[in-house]
Amino acid sequence: MDAYTPTTKSISLKQYGIQHNNVRYQLSPKELHGVTLEKDMGKEASSGALAVNTGEFTGRSPMDRFIVKDDITKDKIWWGNINIPFEGEKFDKLYDKVINYLNEKELFVRDCYACADETYKLNIRVINEYPWSNMFAYNMFLRPDAKELESFEPEWTVVNAPGFIADAEIDGTRQHNFAILNFSKKIALIGGTGYTGEIKKGIFSALNFILPVFKNTLPMHCSANVGDKGDTAVFFGLSGTGKTTLSTDPNRKLIGDDEHGWTADNTIFNFEGGCYAKVIDLSKENEPEIYGAIKQGAILENVILDDKGVVDFGDTSITQNTRVSYPIYHIDNIQQPSIGKDVKNIFFLTADAFGVLPPISKLTPAQAAYHFISGYTAKVAGTEAGVVEPQPSFSACFGAPFMPLHPTVYAEMLSTKMQESGVDVWLINTGWTGGPYGVGTRMKLKYTRAMISAALSGELGLYSYDKYHIHSVFGVAQPRECPGVPTKVLSPRATWNNDEAYYKTAFKLTNAFRENFKKFEEYASEEIRRGGPQRYAF
Repeated sequence: MDAYTPTTKSISLKQYGIQHNNVRYQLSPKELHGVTLEKDMGKEASSGALAVNTGEFTGRSPMDRFIVKDDITKDKIWWGNINIPFEGEKFDKLYDKVINYLNEKELFVRDCYACADETYKLNIRVINEYPWSNMFAYNMFLRPDAKELESFEPEWTVVNAPGFIADAEIDGTRQHNFAILNFSKKIALIGGTGYTGEIKKGIFSALNFILPVFKNTLPMHCSANVGDKGDTAVFFGLSGTGKTTLSTDPNRKLIGDDEHGWTADNTIFNFEGGCYAKVIDLSKENEPEIYGAIKQGAILENVILDDKGVVDFGDTSITQNTRVSYPIYHIDNIQQPSIGKDVKNIFFLTADAFGVLPPISKLTPAQAAYHFISGYTAKVAGTEAGVVEPQPSFSACFGAPFMPLHPTVYAEMLSTKMQESGVDVWLINTGWTGGPYGVGTRMKLKYTRAMISAALSGELGLYSYDKYHIHSVFGVAQPRECPGVPTKVLSPRATWNNDEAYYKTAFKLTNAFRENFKKFEEYASEEIRRGGPQRYAF
């Protein structure tokens, strides 16, 4: 078990421009829990977990994420609506304003690191305005021991000031909140938002630039686990598609639930030291491991408690993006250290709001590359500011908002690794069946688990006509049978009971795939282009 290690070390923040000594360094989760309650910034749930409200923002705000355009980034970043350039001079002035603001605040500071593989270790210092934000950093990053802290030198710094309000006209931001990466100064500057996900996603975005450019390592927005025989499985997918739920398997050891690297020697390593899971409609019966992890040391975000502190996981009155963060050791069955080898299976998870993709299908190498570049899913309500209901969406590499380089850079690296390791690649629809969103129903978790278990065990058999049906629209191979899953469920067309409506909707999605892929066509080979759906409606 990875537990808290106390330290008597104190630090000065004068190198950052912070002159006062009102700094609480490396507090334990229990202490941070207590300070949060003392300041009336949270409540204690009946489980012992801390419950907080993140305020105005209950999800990421991707249009307010910037990267400083400088000598390191100007010729490498894929600039556009995802990676929005920010002037270095504007950054310096805004940074000084944030520091002046923090000079009047009690601060909570944590030294931690990312990347479980020692070769790629990135030391991080997190400076927080709020105690519960610092507790989140304890949960989500890896935790150095007392000896490591004695000589700790941070390489990157996260400056987190949720209460600071930017003046967009003067400061160069879009509105009053912002998350800005500066690769020259190695600073992630976050202000105007209490949503803790911005803290971890800032470092994830930095690693998505550092690892492929300087370390020949593929960063991935994925979860991962390992079986008894040492076989590693990787689960790609955006928030709400099931990465945390499906990788947290009592029969397999969890490596991590969100962010990993894949090295040149076929090793998978976790970036983080914890999990950040959606808890909408969470139940002990369906997700016992995650449910059991919600105890003292965990932080619940934007949930509703009754007068006895009991959480109503079905209450979405604040947001559908209700969350919990907890250190990975709250899960009993974990891989220690968080490293896996021998990758055997890759799962692309998509919440198909159209309800036309098969619940599981096996992909050829070309199809795998096409679907990775496309990254089709649905934006789940509450995950981003302004999204109030699921919307069909394409997010390159199943994580475009966090990818500073052109998606084809990551796709080429993944294709190479898939060929070298000989993995099986599967497309999993955790979204709708029996019709589109609003008509059909969400795929039952027990069926998705059964399909993934069958793929991992080899029960789905070899790729052959007898065992698979080639989908007439999408061209993917869907199994005809799967243990524990009704045969009808395996055929999305059959669940609709209306062939005309099904094919009309399927062709609509086909057109969307083709239209989205136009921006990648000049970079993709003919083989990869043929990996997508070939039929479409006019």
